[in-house]
Amino acid sequence: MDEAPYAPARIRTLPSWLLGRAAARGHRLVAEALAREGLRMMHHAVLSAVAELGPVSQAQLGRSLHIDPKDMVAIVNDLQEAGLVTRTPDPADRRKNAITISASGRERLARTEQLSDEANEELTAALTPAERAQLIGLLARVVEPE
Repeated sequence: MDEAPYAPARIRTLPSWLLGRAAARGHRLVAEALAREGLRMMHHAVLSAVAELGPVSQAQLGRSLHIDPKDMVAIVNDLQEAGLVTRTPDPADRRKNAITISASGRERLARTEQLSDEANEELTAALTPAERAQLIGLLARVVEPE
């Protein structure tokens, strides 16, 4: 097994370095889990957002997830081709498309949410339930400072 590259002691105490390492591990665990269902992380995020917000425009999806509009088009195209979402003209503005999750999309989302939850459990396995809750609260404050 390859050893991790050495990081000087000072670097190992920086929140930015630790967050980056934790994020990389979390991304790897979740990406591997979602791949078992044939989904990439951004596809899962968009599918989850459509389930929560839908019917929703591509523009609103992009804004809510901070995804570039060109990338959003490609992701929605992939999800539509897989039969996980549908695109229909938005009744409020027929120039726009409304994205809705399909029945098979809901089934796939239920499976990928379970896999994602398991990956996140593995990521935080060294923490108690109270520590996990505290970590989520602290990270939310770092991501969205008041």
